[in-house]
Amino acid sequence: MSPGKDPAAHHSQQTPATGFEIVEHTADWALRVYGANLGELFANAARGMAALMVPDLASVPADHERRVTLEAFDAETLLVDWLSELAYWAEDELLVFHDVTLEAISPSHLAAVVRGGRPAEFTKHIKAVTFHDLAIVETKSGLTATVVFDV
Repeated sequence: MSPGKDPAAHHSQQTPATGFEIVEHTADWALRVYGANLGELFANAARGMAALMVPDLASVPADHERRVTLEAFDAETLLVDWLSELAYWAEDELLVFHDVTLEAISPSHLAAVVRGGRPAEFTKHIKAVTFHDLAIVETKSGLTATVVFDV
């Protein structure tokens, strides 16, 4: 993780109950993700990305299950790899995974089981998860990151 100060820490902003919020971005889409720890941050990132792609996540069945195991150089690379894997399944198989069970996570390793299904429609398709301005930052209430998606 990249240690640093959260530029938004000076504001008395509450973390959204969903653990993520859509951020206005000049090009593409951005998602600000929150978590009390690395596992919660990664789970919220997956749910947030799914919410960007599908207008009603509650209508997506959880009838498909996949196991994901990833290794990476650092937490930011692991986050991009994680979301890229989920975006690949959405594009290739039209499967959106919104139910995440993280079995193990560290800044360089992730093991998870994801569940989801085929939505009736997609809002947008995500072409790529980028490293643009990506940093996992420690705050007083946990971790935060802003992820930019190429759509």
